[in-house]
Amino acid sequence: MDVFSRTFLPAAAEAGVAIPTVSRHMPVLRRCVAADDAAALVARCTRADRPAQGEYLMLLTYRRLVVTHESRVLHRLRLHLNTELGHLGNVTWNPDPRLSAVELAATAVDGVRERFWIQVGHPKQVWHLDALLSHVFRPRAARVGAGTAAGDVPAATRDALRRDTAAWETLGRSRRDLAVAF
Repeated sequence: MDVFSRTFLPAAAEAGVAIPTVSRHMPVLRRCVAADDAAALVARCTRADRPAQGEYLMLLTYRRLVVTHESRVLHRLRLHLNTELGHLGNVTWNPDPRLSAVELAATAVDGVRERFWIQVGHPKQVWHLDALLSHVFRPRAARVGAGTAAGDVPAATRDALRRDTAAWETLGRSRRDLAVAF
């Protein structure tokens, strides 16, 4: 069994995606992802700007973002988005624990802004998903140089820290608590 198969099925089970849905989407996803690429996230989502269009299945690996769409009536699958993470621009996500959801937005190579609304079962899972997205989309240089001075930190990392700090403050914790937690 390859790396993708070993990581895809547990990620789908963690997200609560039904086995028939996984079976329908697997051939499309398998063509888009390399066998040695590990699945970081599998989630059902909707388009934030077009919620009535139906559900999508998002697969996020450490190299690619693949999104498939299944038609409501005939259950036909089509590939909506298949891109390397390096080709995505302006990737942002907004966790909302009150609604138990995260909005993920990114600009694709063709300039189209894609926005997806990922529903999770519990507010605690929102923070787990936020941490996962931070891990996948954090610049590699920021991971390597984690012990650098504040002036040497890249702008993307500073923005992520501000977002993480704001998220902690909405939970009623201060910046001091954030520094102690990390």
